[in-house]
Amino acid sequence: MAVKEESHRARQAQATKEQVARAARELFAEQGYVATTITAISEAARIPAQTIYSAFGNKAAILKEISRIWIVEAETRRLAQESLAIADPAARLRAAAHWQTRQFETGVDVIRIYQEAARVDAEIAEQFERMLWAREQELEIYLKSFKGQLKPKALDLFIACTAAEIYRTLVLDRNWPVEDYERWLADTLVSQLLR
Repeated sequence: MAVKEESHRARQAQATKEQVARAARELFAEQGYVATTITAISEAARIPAQTIYSAFGNKAAILKEISRIWIVEAETRRLAQESLAIADPAARLRAAAHWQTRQFETGVDVIRIYQEAARVDAEIAEQFERMLWAREQELEIYLKSFKGQLKPKALDLFIACTAAEIYRTLVLDRNWPVEDYERWLADTLVSQLLR
């Protein structure tokens, strides 16, 4: 009986964290990370501020939970793993364009929040740097799977082509449909990376 109760409490605690993270994400995107207070998050989430402090401690921990939810929802790791089974290198790069687009489509706002927060919070700046480093390591492993079919500096080219600023410019500022961005990215990766 005690195990069921603990399991139920853990699920409730996680649901509360997710509720807070979703409310905070919206506020961070609308008002900015710096301007958003725990009190505002509390009101938007309809969760007492003391509960938020107990669950997270600070806004940096809330942002970390926002990132965790985003990564799960984007399914980037699963999509990247599945694309490794594609033998044709051009088709595999097009699959990479798909999972990269999916990542932006579900979380370009999270990237912008991190960029803003990193300017004022050393803990978040360090966290963001670790995330970027981990992404680079995963991309390096992914691109090595092409076994000599890519040009030198393929990793640098991939990172440059998939900068969040390009997605924001084309999709959010210039109103490109996401499908057009993905097609452009796929064509660019194929033309720039393949030997």
